[in-house]
Amino acid sequence: MPHENMLHQGRAALLIIDMQEAFRTSISDFAETSARIALVAHAVTLLDVPVLVTEQYPKGLGHTAGEISAVLPATVQPIEKTSFSSVGASEFVTKLEQTARRQILVCGIEAHICVNQTTHDLLALGFQVHLLTDCITARQESNKSIAFAKMQASGALLSTTEMALFELMRDSGHKQFRTIQKLIR
Repeated sequence: MPHENMLHQGRAALLIIDMQEAFRTSISDFAETSARIALVAHAVTLLDVPVLVTEQYPKGLGHTAGEISAVLPATVQPIEKTSFSSVGASEFVTKLEQTARRQILVCGIEAHICVNQTTHDLLALGFQVHLLTDCITARQESNKSIAFAKMQASGALLSTTEMALFELMRDSGHKQFRTIQKLIR
């Protein structure tokens, strides 16, 4: 029996928080982070893991980065929000409940604002939060490191793209192993 902190394909969902075009010029590693998130989104779709996407005030900040949008299933529609926490958007809570998933892989921006507040609200609601640390960023590295420390101290689990994907597959005999391995390499 796997440890309770290990990801399980049937219990997990991916949440992409506010990876919007307006941040491309103000966050130095936006392109790299966006590319990794696109890889994760593509991989979890192959694994039948639901994907949720939020956009903070898209009228002013634009929509989700093109490289991410390009790999999302057509059924995934970004959820508009004005609250910093995704949980503050009733549509998000409804869609999350519809997935019936309790393990949430979190990625996006900014680590110390929307990611931090969403993570804490999800934890308060009893979700297990896995932070994809290589898919979360901020304008300043110090804000990112402090956010990770605070979220981890509150009960969030640190993870990475490869760690999460291999936990979800659990075995090299998984039907999507070779495809996902090619995406990663």
